Amino acid sequence: SFYTRRCITEDPSWSLVTVPHLTELCLQHIAQNFEKNPILNYLLPEHQKKVVDRLSTSLPLTVTANTVSHEDYWKRCCMERWQVCDVSNYGDSWKRMFFERHLENIVKFFIPNTTNPKEVLDLIPLCKDYVWKLEIDQFLPPLRVDLKEESNDVSDTEDDAELGEVYMHHYDLKDLITALPHLQELHLTYGVKSCGMNFEWSLFNFTELDCSNLAAAVKMCHNLKVFKLTRSKVDDDKIKLLARNLQHHPCLLELDLSHNLIRDHGAQALGKLISNSKLETLNLCNNQICHLGAQALAQGLAESSTLTSLNLRLNFLEDKGGEAIGRALLTNTSLKSLHLGSNYLSEPTMAVFSQVLAQNTTLTRLSFSCNHLGLDGGRQLLEGLLANNKTLTELDLRHTEVEQETDFLIHQIVWANREAVRLGSLQHPTTEPS
Repeated sequence: SFYTRRCITEDPSWSLVTVPHLTELCLQHIAQNFEKNPILNYLLPEHQKKVVDRLSTSLPLTVTANTVSHEDYWKRCCMERWQVCDVSNYGDSWKRMFFERHLENIVKFFIPNTTNPKEVLDLIPLCKDYVWKLEIDQFLPPLRVDLKEESNDVSDTEDDAELGEVYMHHYDLKDLITALPHLQELHLTYGVKSCGMNFEWSLFNFTELDCSNLAAAVKMCHNLKVFKLTRSKVDDDKIKLLARNLQHHPCLLELDLSHNLIRDHGAQALGKLISNSKLETLNLCNNQICHLGAQALAQGLAESSTLTSLNLRLNFLEDKGGEAIGRALLTNTSLKSLHLGSNYLSEPTMAVFSQVLAQNTTLTRLSFSCNHLGLDGGRQLLEGLLANNKTLTELDLRHTEVEQETDFLIHQIVWANREAVRLGSLQHPTTEPS
């Protein structure tokens, strides 16, 4: 009989190194069960990092928001969700970027009377410590049943007039933004992006209810420094309400109301705001302000000690308005930047600004682009600069029909001023250039 002998040879590849440490097995277990038992703060820093590196980005925010502070994790969350991620726009914090953009997306696609408000409010305890800025460039209106089928005798215009205001109110930001303690910047545009073939003017209504809700909310945002409400068809009545609520605001430094429908009465309310606030920057580009509104703004400017930048490009000031702004600058000592491009200005305004350039020692940037200044207007500016102006470092005279030689001499003076400031800042690096 034959005997079979079994030989088991030693595995040459076996090594003690391949046996995972108990620590590794524990960390692996913690990562796999993180949703049920998110123990992270009890671990050593190096062990925390190992767990975080293994966490899924699809974990609920209720688990991760106030537990995981590691930037690497939030960087993964951002990179997986959005193609473009410029963290420098978010104070170099990936966690801040994630929560600001996540919150913005939820508000942008919120449908009044359809979306549950809890969707937003439940996020507040998770994101309130990480949101400093909100940029919301879309507000959806409520869904409405098409009533034209039921009442064929009602015309389109009557239907819109009767139902527009009722159906077009948007999400009320008050409960959200007043619960964000660090909120410093708020950029809003009331409209609908990519509406395509469903375009209706009523989709772009910033209603009276929207305005009163927003005014009350912004008044209560005590840390708000920058407020932008652009391209939202904001008219005089609405801006008066907003300006009234922003008077004596403790922190507001920048107000951008560009591309709206603000006329003289609205500008008068803003003139009062300039002299009753800490406002430093006011942008009223592309509105419908005429000379009466400019005179009111000029009065505010004469009384203001904080405003450093005023943009009135693309309005209808004409010389009466331009002269008023210029006269205000004979006494104002805070304004550094002024844009009066495309305002139907001509030689009479330049006569006043000739005095301004001769006397004012704070204005550094000035634009008259796209105004018909002509040969005389150019000479007036040159005269003002020749009276020993050392402070103006930027002067935009594109499309103003100023004589070529005058333009050349003006820009020689401005360039020399700019060089002097640059050399001064090199010699004294601690002092900021004006």
